[in-house]
Amino acid sequence: MKPQLMRSEVMRSGGRRGSVVLETAMMIPIIVLLLVGMTQVGKFTYTYVELRKVVNSVAAYLATQQGVDFCSATDPNVAAAISFGLTGTTDNSQPVFVTGLTQEMIQIVPERYDPLTQTTGVCTCAINGCDVAAGGGEPNIIVVSINGYTLQPRIPFLQIDAIPLRPQVKVRFGGI
Repeated sequence: MKPQLMRSEVMRSGGRRGSVVLETAMMIPIIVLLLVGMTQVGKFTYTYVELRKVVNSVAAYLATQQGVDFCSATDPNVAAAISFGLTGTTDNSQPVFVTGLTQEMIQIVPERYDPLTQTTGVCTCAINGCDVAAGGGEPNIIVVSINGYTLQPRIPFLQIDAIPLRPQVKVRFGGI
């Protein structure tokens, strides 16, 4: 035997239908905003990982080269390393992996360890520094970074400034 619902119980459940629709209508914009935000976080994470791969490729390529002149802006080893990181080839014959990334954004800084102060510092372009052409020595560490690359988040109804992505890596210079 089915229990009979009282008339007051039927009326109460009928009144809840309108509030469920109203609550759902209020939650939809929040859910959409969260989904768009998660998509943007994924886009930023993916782009940062790709930039990090570029930096690692440049550093790994340079760390294994001999006779690199870090003080010369036209050193072929440095140019080949940057091209390798950007395109996967040393002659720029392929398209760039990361849209908007240029050669000028990649910075390479040689560093040398000072045993007296037990610190590392930027290796100067002098005879007692890293100027190979003037008789200087090789650096101990290469710092490769990307500066000037920004991403603009696209979230509806929100104005957010472009966010700079600055991956950096330090590797020992081997010069094998």
